[in-house]
Amino acid sequence: MAEYHRIMIRTHLPLRAIARLTLAAALTGGLGTFALAQQAKPAAGAKPAPAAPKQEAAAPASATASPLGQSGDWGIYVAGSGPNKQCYAAAKPQDRAPGNLQRDAAYFFISTRPAEKVANEISIIMGFPVKKEKPAPEIQVGSEKFPMASLGPHLWVKEAVRNSALVEAMRRGSKLTIKATSMRGNLTTDTYSLSGLGGALDRIKKECL
Repeated sequence: MAEYHRIMIRTHLPLRAIARLTLAAALTGGLGTFALAQQAKPAAGAKPAPAAPKQEAAAPASATASPLGQSGDWGIYVAGSGPNKQCYAAAKPQDRAPGNLQRDAAYFFISTRPAEKVANEISIIMGFPVKKEKPAPEIQVGSEKFPMASLGPHLWVKEAVRNSALVEAMRRGSKLTIKATSMRGNLTTDTYSLSGLGGALDRIKKECL
């Protein structure tokens, strides 16, 4: 996952939902000048995690992400140091259907930010703007399904209280699928391998918690 290396992470944005999505977007590489309009709002019905301490809306700080290693199909990364240290696991889908659609790369992130008391927070880049409803995007691991909220090409767990349940289901599972419909009406399915995820999260816990 060379594209994750030497990339910039933007922090201290005034809205936690935007900060979370910006973090995920910056990790794709090639987005060093990424800027998301601060007036954007989380998707309707989304329930973000408890708010972090109020932060200034001044020019965001940045840090270089460094790889810590690989666990199965998941890369392990760290940015910053001391109280601002952030860790995350990242993966690409192994399969994207239908295969004839033109779209940008997709990524799955699990982030831990000790300064905000956030652990194992899920965010996803789909590679295309996603319809918010009818049908709403959804993750499935085994028989368990988790509705997702969307903002442009980004997804996160719609009910924040279920974030931990999804992570635990991923630890137990072997694969994960994400179904989402593009703004053009194309239903897509991305499949991620969960091989090595447990090891990646254990490493993150050691490094960042």
